Amino acid sequence: MRCWLLRYWSLLHHLLSLPLMRPLLRFALLLPLLSACRPDQVQHLSNTKELAVEAANWEVKRIMPKDLLRATRWAGDSLTRTAERELRTVLAQKLQEGGVAAALPYCRPETLPATDSLAKVLQATLSRASTRPRNPTHQATLTAAEQNPADTTRRVARPGTELFTYQRPLVLQDKMCLRCHGTVGQDIPAADYALIRNQYPQDQATGYQLGQPMGVWRVSLQRAGVAEHWTMKTRKVMKKRTPLF
Repeated sequence: MRCWLLRYWSLLHHLLSLPLMRPLLRFALLLPLLSACRPDQVQHLSNTKELAVEAANWEVKRIMPKDLLRATRWAGDSLTRTAERELRTVLAQKLQEGGVAAALPYCRPETLPATDSLAKVLQATLSRASTRPRNPTHQATLTAAEQNPADTTRRVARPGTELFTYQRPLVLQDKMCLRCHGTVGQDIPAADYALIRNQYPQDQATGYQLGQPMGVWRVSLQRAGVAEHWTMKTRKVMKKRTPLF
């Protein structure tokens, strides 16, 4: 009898070690418990779709290189658009409060609160580059193709294992910007331009027209931030349905 029990236990242990047998054995063990319940005692789950979506979200997924490049574009678009929106809002307020003198210190979108906060979440660094910059540290050599405002493509690359880059044209899209970047004597009063030259003696960023490219946005991102952004963008979210009754 003891020998038979040992053989049975050895066989059961072997079956449990097989991945395909584990679900079947678990079901076999639960079957007596399930059969003991009457139909009116069985509680059916009403949120099975939500549970399935949540389970899928927790599933470990492999992120391919092409997915990371796609996420780099998403992240770059999100950060640069946030910067443009926040810059317009802040400059409009400051120009109304105190003209160019009040607005000039705030024409640095990468330092504005919402933009800076998003950059930290994305583990990204935002910058601008131009062939005719106001700040000499933004000086760069750019091709006409890189600054083409009609080109909606984004230049994304992976120069290193842990580094991704993004670039798109920076276009003068708001008439308000002409007050500091338009034609001196026409869009920019002499007194205002004197303030600009006092802060930026090597200024080249004037003479622009509406719709003209002023340079490019550049974003460098860490791989961890790109991967996290891809995960959040592809995460499934169940829409709440309005009850029929």
